[in-house]
This record gives sequence, structure tokens and C-alpha cells, in this order.
Amino acid sequence: MRIALINPNTTASMTRKMAAAASAVAGPSTEIAAITAAMGPASIEGYYDEALAVPGLLKELRNAEAGGADAAIIGCFDDTGLDAARAMSTIPVLGLCEAALSLAGFLAKRISVVTTDLRARVPIEELVERYGMAGKVRVRAAGIPVLELDNPRSTAISRLKAEIAQALEADNAEAIVLGCAGMADLAASLQQEFGVPVIDGVVAAARQAEALVSLNLRTSKRGAYAYPAQKAYSGYLFDK
Repeated sequence: MRIALINPNTTASMTRKMAAAASAVAGPSTEIAAITAAMGPASIEGYYDEALAVPGLLKELRNAEAGGADAAIIGCFDDTGLDAARAMSTIPVLGLCEAALSLAGFLAKRISVVTTDLRARVPIEELVERYGMAGKVRVRAAGIPVLELDNPRSTAISRLKAEIAQALEADNAEAIVLGCAGMADLAASLQQEFGVPVIDGVVAAARQAEALVSLNLRTSKRGAYAYPAQKAYSGYLFDK
């Protein structure tokens, strides 16, 4: 089984972090093919960055599917370009937010998503509403620029921990969802420290992708995702 893990931003260190997290939980016969977008923003922090990231994401997805990928994961918690990706592709495509929230729903009634910058909060709140989780999920922002998560001299981790502690106290949260792909390496240690389930979207999506492939389930091409592949693959973006 080959799962393409596509980072829609151009920061390769984040791709490596996600790939390590996904590979750690993948089955022995699963290959995680990690890909960094060749075009787009260095980080995705709000609507503008999302829009810039979609063309590069779709190009990498097209190439991954043509190269034999059985499923794909979009490595951004904003589920950047998810609907467009599903319309273009025939293989299952998963987003981190949808995967993480669905998994968290099995574990808790009160869930807090802790994300990075304030600009990310409203897009994630809209996803929570879209995925039918508004009644049980609260979204918090720790005030962390995404790229600070890779800076060992920053206070990003301490601010993240402070926001999780606040979620447990003020929201009475029973589970925490990490609202950024750049936090993929932190879930296990945070779960041990705080004593509640801590869910990372990369890990959740990797295991769900394996399940979909093993069940031979593919993206439906009726209704919303009925888009001719030859049309999706034509034009300057895919011809260059």
C-alpha cells in the first residue's frame, strides 16, 4: 500500500516531521510517500495562504496518483483544497482536521482543538461546523506562528501547553486535538503529560487511509465529486 502524504506548504522540515509520525503508526506493508509542494507559501495560516497553496497541492496529487498512490493525505489542518482534490482524484483523499475530529468523536464528548495563530481559528471553526461537531468542539489559538514550532529557541511549546491547560480547565475538555500539522511530533508526550487523549491529524489520517484502501473504497464520482479527470488534468498547471 502506498499513501502519498502531501505537504501543501513548501517547508520541507514540516514534511519530514509529518512523515515520521505517519510512518510510526503505518502497517509494515504501507509506504508513506512524503511530498513537499514545489510552489506555494512557506506556511498556511489563514485563507490567503490556503488559496496560494491549492495549485501546488493539486499538481503534487496528480503526480502521486499517476505514480501509483493508493490514497493521499493533505498535510494541513485547514484541510486545504480538500474538496478540489477529491473532485480531481479517484483515490481516497483525507484531510487532517476531518480525520482528527472523527477520531476524537469516538473518545470524548467535550473536545478542544488547540491551533497556532488567531488567523487559523475561524477557518477551523468553520470546518468544525461543516463536519457536524460544533456542539462538542471548541477551537483555541495559542498565538504561535506555525514556523516557530520548528524553532527550539522559541516559546511555542510552552504556549501550546498553557493553552491546553486552559482548555482542560475552562472548557472542561475531555480530549485535545492538535490543530496544526507542525505539532505531529508532540501528541504522545502531551498525552502523557496531561492525562487525556491527544489526537494528531497526521496519525489519524494515516490509519484511516489504510482502512479505506484495505476496504477497497474510493472517492465517489457522483454528485459533488463528479469531475472528469481529463478536464481536471488539462491546462497550464499540469502541462508544465
